[in-house]
Amino acid sequence: MLLFHLYRTPALSAFQTEGLLDTVRKEISRDVVSLTTELCFNIAAATQPSADEMRLLRWLLAETFEPDKFSDASFLASPNAPLPGKSGGSASTPPHRILEVGPRMNFTTAWSANAVSVCHACGLAKIMRIERSRRYRFDLAPNAVFSKEEDRLVLGLLHDRMTECPYTEPLTTFESAAIPEPVRTVPLLEEGRKALERINREMGLGMDGWDLDYYTNLFVKEIKRNPTNVECFDLSQSNSEHSRHWFFRGKIIVDGEEVGDTLMKIVKATWEANRNNSVIAFSDNSSAIKGYDIQTIIPATVGSPSPFSEQKRSYHVIFTAETHNFPSGVAPFPGAETGTGGRIRDVQATGTAGLVVAGTAAYCVGNLRIPGYELPWEDRSFLYPGNLASPLAIEIEASNGASDYGNKFGEPLIQGFTRSFGLRLPDGERREWIKPIMFSGGIGQMDARHTKKSESQQGM
Repeated sequence: MLLFHLYRTPALSAFQTEGLLDTVRKEISRDVVSLTTELCFNIAAATQPSADEMRLLRWLLAETFEPDKFSDASFLASPNAPLPGKSGGSASTPPHRILEVGPRMNFTTAWSANAVSVCHACGLAKIMRIERSRRYRFDLAPNAVFSKEEDRLVLGLLHDRMTECPYTEPLTTFESAAIPEPVRTVPLLEEGRKALERINREMGLGMDGWDLDYYTNLFVKEIKRNPTNVECFDLSQSNSEHSRHWFFRGKIIVDGEEVGDTLMKIVKATWEANRNNSVIAFSDNSSAIKGYDIQTIIPATVGSPSPFSEQKRSYHVIFTAETHNFPSGVAPFPGAETGTGGRIRDVQATGTAGLVVAGTAAYCVGNLRIPGYELPWEDRSFLYPGNLASPLAIEIEASNGASDYGNKFGEPLIQGFTRSFGLRLPDGERREWIKPIMFSGGIGQMDARHTKKSESQQGM
């Protein structure tokens, strides 16, 4: 397999470049004079593409009417410039540092899957994988260099540690040195619950006492075989708070007293009290309330080429919501991005004619600690888990991710709110939103003629 590179500049907008440069100069090094960026397309092909195939590939990746900003050579390196990851300079080249970050090699990104699919649809069957990395050139003041610590701090600003990694040199292969762990059997039949407790600790599955009892009974008494480590991991993910929302169905204890209703019952209470305006509720991907007769423009013949015509339709109003708390805490941009994507999917999967209209977003995080804007109640001794992003990074990147996905889909983000809170009580207890509380809401509309009707949909 052949791996080659193509380049497009810039990787960041002028606004993003200015913001990153300002942050680096304020927080890390005043010696940084300017910043230039580019995207590097790392392309794996079965064999060398022909000249015509390369022309088509360049046309697909350029995405611009500025051909001078796309090339098969880096825009950042000069004849005297060092390889990526090296500091250097000469009499004609000012000292600079080139850093590169991109996807980890142990998985194929969604962007790559789409890009390869487009290539194959265009006849470029040789293309096997395309991954984008981002390259940054920091020009420095005369005689200045980046220390190892400054490198580490800058790289922390440039990439998502969960899904990306620094590239110390240009990629030559997509092969990863990682060796898959072999599938092994958990001796539950022989050792009982202790075997499940052990793998729960080793793999960090997060199973509580109820889970351990349930799965021990399931495999020992009902399935009557030992589970594998893969099955245990899958059960852990499938039954996580993210997937099942146990918190909404769990017992609530306030001041030692159990509250009679779960959060889910409280959410449903208003619908139970008055279902008159409800078309769909708690039985489909979204809820819908009765709408209005409107004049709209739709294809004259649905399902085949036809002109648009103005028609009268009765459209119901769709509402849906999505929480992406933990994903947005670990990887804010893609976590919020996929939260918006899931909600858009829910709107379109409601009834048989759901249409996206607009979105909302809300974020609750801990103390922001905005550089240069210190607030007296923000305790700087508060530490955050190393596997989670900082509150400020969540606010910025999650907001960008939610808007980015909506913009690509044509859905505007029209409103929302954000809150930050962190406080240590007199008794020493710390209260703060460590993992973000992210809420993404959506509004849509649905043709009343194409609403699914079933016995499970109450309040019709």
